[in-house]
Amino acid sequence: MLKVIIGILFGLIAGVLATIYMIGGVSGINTPPGQPIQAPGPGAVPPATAQIVLGEAMFNEVLATIFRDMNPPVFALGGGDPQAGGDCPSAITLVEEGSGVRSGVVFNGERLAARLAFTGSYNSMFGCARFTGWSPANLDLRFDAPTQSVYGQLNIETVNLDGVNPALSVLVTPMVQSTLNTRVNPIKILDGGQLAIDMPIAATNASLQASVQDVRAAVQDGALQLYITYNMGGKPLTAQPPAAPAP
Repeated sequence: MLKVIIGILFGLIAGVLATIYMIGGVSGINTPPGQPIQAPGPGAVPPATAQIVLGEAMFNEVLATIFRDMNPPVFALGGGDPQAGGDCPSAITLVEEGSGVRSGVVFNGERLAARLAFTGSYNSMFGCARFTGWSPANLDLRFDAPTQSVYGQLNIETVNLDGVNPALSVLVTPMVQSTLNTRVNPIKILDGGQLAIDMPIAATNASLQASVQDVRAAVQDGALQLYITYNMGGKPLTAQPPAAPAP
Protein backbone atom coordinates (compact mmCIF):
# COMPACT_ATOMS: atom_id res chain seq x y z
CA MET A 1 0.00 0.00 0.00
CA LEU A 2 2.90 2.38 0.76
CA LYS A 3 4.19 1.89 -2.80
CA VAL A 4 0.76 2.79 -4.18
CA ILE A 5 0.54 5.97 -2.09
CA ILE A 6 4.06 7.06 -3.11
CA GLY A 7 3.15 6.52 -6.76
CA ILE A 8 0.04 8.66 -6.38
CA LEU A 9 1.99 11.43 -4.64
CA PHE A 10 4.70 11.70 -7.28
CA GLY A 11 2.23 11.24 -10.12
CA LEU A 12 0.14 14.14 -8.87
CA ILE A 13 3.16 16.41 -8.37
CA ALA A 14 4.58 15.58 -11.80
CA GLY A 15 1.21 16.17 -13.42
CA VAL A 16 0.67 19.56 -11.85
CA LEU A 17 4.21 20.64 -12.72
CA ALA A 18 3.68 19.48 -16.29
CA THR A 19 0.52 21.55 -16.38
CA ILE A 20 2.46 24.66 -15.41
CA TYR A 21 5.73 24.08 -17.28
CA MET A 22 4.93 21.86 -20.26
CA ILE A 23 6.28 23.40 -23.49
CA GLY A 24 4.63 21.01 -25.91
CA GLY A 25 0.92 20.33 -25.94
CA VAL A 26 -2.04 20.52 -28.21
CA SER A 27 -2.89 23.22 -30.69
CA GLY A 28 -6.23 24.23 -29.20
CA ILE A 29 -8.13 24.39 -25.94
CA ASN A 30 -9.67 20.98 -25.27
CA THR A 31 -11.94 20.15 -22.39
CA PRO A 32 -10.51 17.12 -20.60
CA PRO A 33 -12.67 13.98 -20.54
CA GLY A 34 -14.65 12.99 -17.49
CA GLN A 35 -16.61 14.93 -14.92
CA PRO A 36 -15.48 17.81 -12.68
CA ILE A 37 -14.11 16.61 -9.35
CA GLN A 38 -16.32 17.84 -6.54
CA ALA A 39 -15.57 18.61 -2.91
CA PRO A 40 -16.21 15.85 -0.35
CA GLY A 41 -19.86 15.54 0.61
CA PRO A 42 -21.23 16.04 4.11
CA GLY A 43 -20.92 13.23 6.60
CA ALA A 44 -18.30 10.56 7.11
CA VAL A 45 -15.75 9.68 4.44
CA PRO A 46 -16.54 6.27 2.83
CA PRO A 47 -14.53 3.47 4.48
CA ALA A 48 -12.53 2.41 1.38
CA THR A 49 -11.09 5.90 0.87
CA ALA A 50 -7.42 6.90 0.71
CA GLN A 51 -6.69 10.50 1.70
CA ILE A 52 -3.60 12.21 0.27
CA VAL A 53 -2.53 15.63 1.62
CA LEU A 54 -0.07 17.79 -0.35
CA GLY A 55 1.03 21.11 1.13
CA GLU A 56 1.59 24.30 -0.85
CA ALA A 57 5.18 24.48 0.42
CA MET A 58 5.97 21.05 -1.06
CA PHE A 59 4.86 22.10 -4.55
CA ASN A 60 6.84 25.33 -4.39
CA GLU A 61 10.01 23.59 -3.21
CA VAL A 62 9.82 21.37 -6.30
CA LEU A 63 9.33 24.45 -8.49
CA ALA A 64 12.32 26.18 -6.88
CA THR A 65 14.45 23.12 -7.68
CA ILE A 66 13.37 23.25 -11.34
CA PHE A 67 14.40 26.90 -11.67
CA ARG A 68 17.66 26.33 -9.79
CA ASP A 69 18.86 23.14 -11.49
CA MET A 70 17.16 23.10 -14.91
CA ASN A 71 16.82 25.38 -17.93
CA PRO A 72 13.91 27.83 -17.77
CA PRO A 73 10.93 26.75 -19.92
CA VAL A 74 10.75 28.60 -23.25
CA PHE A 75 7.96 28.29 -25.80
CA ALA A 76 6.82 30.06 -28.91
CA LEU A 77 4.44 32.97 -28.78
CA GLY A 78 1.51 32.11 -31.02
CA GLY A 79 2.78 28.64 -31.96
CA GLY A 80 5.84 29.61 -34.00
CA ASP A 81 9.48 28.59 -33.58
CA PRO A 82 10.96 29.99 -30.32
CA GLN A 83 14.44 29.81 -31.89
CA ALA A 84 13.50 31.94 -34.91
CA GLY A 85 13.75 35.72 -35.06
CA GLY A 86 17.44 36.17 -34.22
CA ASP A 87 17.89 38.28 -31.10
CA CYS A 88 14.14 39.00 -31.00
CA PRO A 89 12.28 35.68 -31.12
CA SER A 90 8.52 35.66 -30.63
CA ALA A 91 8.72 33.60 -27.45
CA ILE A 92 7.91 33.51 -23.74
CA THR A 93 10.32 32.40 -21.01
CA LEU A 94 8.94 31.44 -17.62
CA VAL A 95 11.06 32.83 -14.78
CA GLU A 96 11.25 32.23 -11.07
CA GLU A 97 10.50 35.84 -10.19
CA GLY A 98 9.53 38.96 -12.11
CA SER A 99 7.14 41.92 -12.16
CA GLY A 100 6.98 41.72 -8.37
CA VAL A 101 5.60 38.16 -8.51
CA ARG A 102 7.23 34.83 -7.65
CA SER A 103 6.15 31.87 -9.80
CA GLY A 104 4.51 29.18 -7.74
CA VAL A 105 1.44 27.36 -6.56
CA VAL A 106 -0.98 29.35 -4.43
CA PHE A 107 -3.81 27.63 -2.56
CA ASN A 108 -6.22 30.54 -2.62
CA GLY A 109 -9.25 29.82 -0.47
CA GLU A 110 -10.83 26.73 -2.01
CA ARG A 111 -8.97 26.98 -5.34
CA LEU A 112 -5.84 25.32 -6.68
CA ALA A 113 -4.14 28.31 -8.27
CA ALA A 114 -0.78 29.35 -9.69
CA ARG A 115 1.14 32.51 -10.54
CA LEU A 116 3.43 32.51 -13.56
CA ALA A 117 6.08 35.20 -14.04
CA PHE A 118 7.61 35.50 -17.49
CA THR A 119 9.71 37.54 -19.88
CA GLY A 120 9.26 37.61 -23.62
CA SER A 121 9.59 39.33 -26.94
CA TYR A 122 7.43 39.73 -30.02
CA ASN A 123 8.96 40.22 -33.46
CA SER A 124 6.35 42.47 -35.08
CA MET A 125 6.27 44.51 -38.27
CA PHE A 126 6.78 47.58 -36.07
CA GLY A 127 9.97 46.21 -34.53
CA CYS A 128 10.92 44.17 -31.49
CA ALA A 129 8.58 44.44 -28.52
CA ARG A 130 10.21 43.16 -25.33
CA PHE A 131 8.09 42.67 -22.25
CA THR A 132 7.84 41.19 -18.78
CA GLY A 133 4.72 40.20 -16.92
CA TRP A 134 2.81 37.65 -14.93
CA SER A 135 -0.45 35.72 -15.08
CA PRO A 136 -2.73 34.27 -12.43
CA ALA A 137 -4.18 30.86 -13.27
CA ASN A 138 -6.42 28.23 -11.75
CA LEU A 139 -6.44 24.47 -12.24
CA ASP A 140 -9.70 22.54 -12.64
CA LEU A 141 -9.62 18.80 -11.93
CA ARG A 142 -11.73 16.11 -13.64
CA PHE A 143 -12.08 12.34 -13.13
CA ASP A 144 -12.67 10.05 -16.11
CA ALA A 145 -14.16 6.79 -14.80
CA PRO A 146 -13.66 4.64 -17.97
CA THR A 147 -9.89 5.25 -17.96
CA GLN A 148 -9.60 5.65 -14.16
CA SER A 149 -7.65 8.88 -14.79
CA VAL A 150 -7.52 12.36 -13.29
CA TYR A 151 -7.15 15.25 -15.73
CA GLY A 152 -6.45 18.93 -15.21
CA GLN A 153 -7.19 22.03 -17.22
CA LEU A 154 -5.11 25.16 -16.65
CA ASN A 155 -7.06 28.37 -17.11
CA ILE A 156 -5.08 31.60 -17.52
CA GLU A 157 -7.39 34.24 -16.08
CA THR A 158 -5.62 37.45 -17.11
CA VAL A 159 -2.26 38.63 -18.46
CA ASN A 160 -0.43 41.56 -16.87
CA LEU A 161 2.26 42.99 -19.17
CA ASP A 162 4.99 45.52 -18.41
CA GLY A 163 7.01 47.56 -20.87
CA VAL A 164 4.76 47.17 -23.92
CA ASN A 165 3.54 50.04 -26.08
CA PRO A 166 -0.26 50.30 -25.60
CA ALA A 167 -0.79 49.87 -29.34
CA LEU A 168 1.10 46.54 -29.31
CA SER A 169 -0.34 45.48 -25.96
CA VAL A 170 -3.74 45.03 -27.60
CA LEU A 171 -2.16 42.38 -29.85
CA VAL A 172 0.38 40.82 -27.50
CA THR A 173 -1.85 40.38 -24.43
CA PRO A 174 -4.42 38.00 -26.00
CA MET A 175 -1.60 36.19 -27.82
CA VAL A 176 0.19 35.50 -24.53
CA GLN A 177 -3.04 34.31 -22.89
CA SER A 178 -3.96 32.08 -25.82
CA THR A 179 -0.47 30.58 -26.00
CA LEU A 180 -0.38 29.71 -22.31
CA ASN A 181 -3.87 28.18 -22.46
CA THR A 182 -3.55 26.20 -25.68
CA ARG A 183 -0.09 24.71 -25.16
CA VAL A 184 -0.92 22.68 -22.08
CA ASN A 185 -4.52 21.45 -22.13
CA PRO A 186 -5.70 18.83 -21.39
CA ILE A 187 -3.15 17.40 -18.94
CA LYS A 188 -3.30 13.88 -17.53
CA ILE A 189 -2.32 14.27 -13.88
CA LEU A 190 -2.85 10.67 -12.77
CA ASP A 191 -3.49 7.68 -15.00
CA GLY A 192 -5.29 4.46 -14.15
CA GLY A 193 -2.06 2.58 -13.51
CA GLN A 194 -1.09 5.00 -10.75
CA LEU A 195 -4.48 4.85 -9.05
CA ALA A 196 -5.28 1.13 -9.34
CA ILE A 197 -4.33 -1.36 -6.63
CA ASP A 198 -3.22 -4.93 -7.39
CA MET A 199 -1.60 -6.41 -4.28
CA PRO A 200 -0.74 -10.15 -4.24
CA ILE A 201 -1.15 -11.79 -0.83
CA ALA A 202 0.73 -15.08 -1.01
CA ALA A 203 -0.77 -16.56 2.16
CA THR A 204 -4.23 -16.39 0.61
CA ASN A 205 -3.16 -17.41 -2.92
CA ALA A 206 -5.09 -14.36 -4.09
CA SER A 207 -4.62 -10.74 -5.06
CA LEU A 208 -6.35 -7.75 -3.50
CA GLN A 209 -7.59 -5.57 -6.36
CA ALA A 210 -9.22 -2.16 -6.26
CA SER A 211 -10.56 0.19 -8.91
CA VAL A 212 -11.43 3.82 -8.33
CA GLN A 213 -15.10 4.49 -7.70
CA ASP A 214 -14.90 8.21 -6.98
CA VAL A 215 -12.40 11.05 -6.54
CA ARG A 216 -13.02 14.16 -4.45
CA ALA A 217 -10.71 17.08 -3.76
CA ALA A 218 -10.59 20.08 -1.46
CA VAL A 219 -8.15 22.86 -0.65
CA GLN A 220 -8.04 23.31 3.11
CA ASP A 221 -5.51 24.74 5.56
CA GLY A 222 -2.94 25.48 2.84
CA ALA A 223 -2.99 21.98 1.37
CA LEU A 224 -4.60 20.00 -1.44
CA GLN A 225 -6.55 17.10 0.05
CA LEU A 226 -7.37 14.32 -2.39
CA TYR A 227 -9.92 11.63 -1.47
CA ILE A 228 -9.82 8.44 -3.58
CA THR A 229 -12.64 5.95 -2.92
CA TYR A 230 -12.13 2.37 -4.14
CA ASN A 231 -14.21 -0.65 -5.07
CA MET A 232 -12.29 -3.59 -3.60
CA GLY A 233 -12.32 -7.29 -4.37
CA GLY A 234 -10.17 -10.42 -4.45
CA LYS A 235 -8.96 -12.53 -7.36
CA PRO A 236 -7.16 -15.92 -7.22
CA LEU A 237 -3.48 -15.81 -8.09
CA THR A 238 -3.64 -19.18 -9.84
CA ALA A 239 -6.43 -21.20 -11.37
CA GLN A 240 -8.05 -23.58 -8.93
CA PRO A 241 -7.64 -27.31 -9.77
CA PRO A 242 -10.77 -28.93 -11.17
CA ALA A 243 -12.91 -30.79 -8.69
CA ALA A 244 -12.32 -34.53 -8.52
CA PRO A 245 -15.02 -36.58 -10.28
CA ALA A 246 -17.59 -38.17 -8.05
CA PRO A 247 -16.91 -41.87 -7.39
